[in-house]
Amino acid sequence: MDSAIKTLQQHAASIQEQIAPHITPLLEKLPPSVQNAITSTTTRNIIAFVVAWNVLKSFNGLLSSFVLNNWTSDKWDWPREVVLITGGCSGIGKYVVEKLARRGIKVVIVDIQEPQAKLPANVYFYKGDVTSTDSVKAVGAKIRKEHGDPTVLINNAGIGHEGPILDKPEGVIRKVFEVNTLSHWWTVKEFLPAMIKRNHGHIITIASAASFLGLGEMTDYSCSKASALSFHEGLTQEIRLWYKAKKVRTSIIHPIWVKTPLIKPITDSGVKFRQPILEVEEVGDVITKHILSGNSGQVIIPKSIRNAGLVRALPNWIQEIIRNIASADLKKIREAQDAALAAEQKSGKS
Repeated sequence: MDSAIKTLQQHAASIQEQIAPHITPLLEKLPPSVQNAITSTTTRNIIAFVVAWNVLKSFNGLLSSFVLNNWTSDKWDWPREVVLITGGCSGIGKYVVEKLARRGIKVVIVDIQEPQAKLPANVYFYKGDVTSTDSVKAVGAKIRKEHGDPTVLINNAGIGHEGPILDKPEGVIRKVFEVNTLSHWWTVKEFLPAMIKRNHGHIITIASAASFLGLGEMTDYSCSKASALSFHEGLTQEIRLWYKAKKVRTSIIHPIWVKTPLIKPITDSGVKFRQPILEVEEVGDVITKHILSGNSGQVIIPKSIRNAGLVRALPNWIQEIIRNIASADLKKIREAQDAALAAEQKSGKS
């Protein structure tokens, strides 16, 4: 560490010597008051802090990447890889499939719903219910027979339904957990063994920014995505320590609100929503780029909320303020929906 710091200091001094001849003539053209402000100790300290902070961030990112990838590199031969994605017939999954297909990568979709358009020649569809172990096993056998073992598994299938805890039917709650969390267990149990055997593969969990924040109106969804995060963390540990498959990558993606049918009640409400809502393309591009990197990682989308995972490290009173603000938007939408329903019922009676 000392040698690294010394090297950075030497580079900083070298850079300063190189740019000084170019900056000095420019400074001399400025008014004396401006020159004094720029060359003051305070300004130098601010610049030094900004530079040090950016160097620290870069070093932190580099260290995280090394640790998450077990200090090992791996080669990806994309024309020979097989990417399996659940829920690939709509929303984010559909867009990622299209992006990967355009790069000539073989993609296998497993979904309960049929594709709505003709698939590219290198994309294959298998109808399957990821919440059923029998269905996952049957589909897995077909995929292996016709395409070989998938080397990338993207657990993308997800559902959500608005509503308070006391109003939400038991069947809906159970289904949310079965699709958003439990299905990951069944697909990983089916496809991970081959990755471990080859010491090559990548399991990508599509979670949500809701992994970090429990909100009213979507408690079951938040819980299921927090569970997906815990599943990803435990899976990473077992692959590394139990199976010694250090070239098998694991990643988790946390998008905030995305304009898909999943949040139609929000986008159709007409209520001003203060939180960012992203287009499918914005999120899909980031996910595709990460897949093609072949590296493990935790990706929070957009970058403006990249510190969302730190919420639980804050004092409780600050956490509650953040949750209150986020939940208030959802409460307003619920009130608007209830008012519209009441007006409709009243109109029907009259």
